[in-house]
Amino acid sequence: MKGRDWLLTGDGQHQACKSVRSWDLLRENYRLYRFLTEVEDVLNGSDNETNCLPETRMLVRRLIVNSYWVQSQHLEPSPKTGNSVLLLYDELGFPLTVQTVTFAPGTRSNIHNHGTWGIVAVLKGQEKNTFWRRTNSPEFQDKIEATGEVTLFPGDIISFTPDAIHSVEAVGDEPTVTFNIYGETDPNERFEFDLVSHKARNF
Repeated sequence: MKGRDWLLTGDGQHQACKSVRSWDLLRENYRLYRFLTEVEDVLNGSDNETNCLPETRMLVRRLIVNSYWVQSQHLEPSPKTGNSVLLLYDELGFPLTVQTVTFAPGTRSNIHNHGTWGIVAVLKGQEKNTFWRRTNSPEFQDKIEATGEVTLFPGDIISFTPDAIHSVEAVGDEPTVTFNIYGETDPNERFEFDLVSHKARNF
């Protein structure tokens, strides 16, 4: 599985990052529990989780390359909402969210940030990411403007700083399935943005 690595920051800028070659990541019996332990070790070894994104992206790629189980764990999209979420690990006190997300073709998300760092790897389908930034308008503090877009394919990985703003759309003819990992969300810093009212609300 080939792929590109991307980083999106709060100013709406996205950049291509160096990606580790898949064959350098091959491991025997590399399972989810080992991945979670290694991610936790990386985060505990730094006082700035955003600085850990390159190493964490590498761990995500290692997991995807080696774990057929993770690639096969997803739900069909809901007929009502067009998407579904499958939580892969849930333990009281565990600070990370680890899940797969499925979008039916044509399904769009709202415009949002995550209030924490995040990494998303595309497993199946195609996902168009549109990037946004606040305009610093004196009249509307939460007014945003689009800064670019990238369509992700299987094997592509994108990472986000806590203040990065994006929206996603499943494009193509088949559902999009992604593997997602997020840090501990600050609920006061996670927002959905309204292009009409130029307001942001917590969600």
